[in-house]
Amino acid sequence: MCGPLVSALGVSGAAVSTLGDPLGSETVCASDDRAARLDEIQLDLGEGPCWEAMYSRRPVLEPDVQGSAATTWPLARQAMHATGLGAVFAFPLLVAGLRLGAVDLYSRTARDISDREVADATILTRIVARQVLRRALLAAEGPQEDTGTRGGRFSRREVHQATGMVVAQMGIPPIDALLVLRGHAFATGRPLRDVAEDVVGRTLDFSPDR
Repeated sequence: MCGPLVSALGVSGAAVSTLGDPLGSETVCASDDRAARLDEIQLDLGEGPCWEAMYSRRPVLEPDVQGSAATTWPLARQAMHATGLGAVFAFPLLVAGLRLGAVDLYSRTARDISDREVADATILTRIVARQVLRRALLAAEGPQEDTGTRGGRFSRREVHQATGMVVAQMGIPPIDALLVLRGHAFATGRPLRDVAEDVVGRTLDFSPDR
């Protein structure tokens, strides 16, 4: 997962981490030991560009760690400075409003990042976010959980109907729409069928403007 980020974006290293609820704080992957250590610094201190990116829901760009006079995340900044890091760019992992964590891109030397590179990194981060959520759901749920195949007050048809409504609301493929429903159910600790009922009953709407 991290290797393609490095090769596609031309950075020295990359790390993907989940932060806080609902998935917990841990490094999902790192391109190398240096990237893993830089990610660990932020997880240990509870601050840094990855946390800021996740909470602000926007990229956090620091093109010159060594020369910057910024005062944000002071402890993490000091620790990163001590490693000789040149630049760090953090992008939030978001799926339908769920804040999952962040992708950090590292450069050994100071460097700017272009608008095109930011756009490319944002697109790749969206893909990574879905992969991270999908893996977490597979690890946390049993094979029959949230499939809509069991009997009871909800059938597969109901879950499919809710999936179709999310497709229309968000303009995404059905497989991603189902992932959104599953992610919301996981984050809120509710059965998928209850979430589907809310969508079908129009009390839960995933439209971007909601």
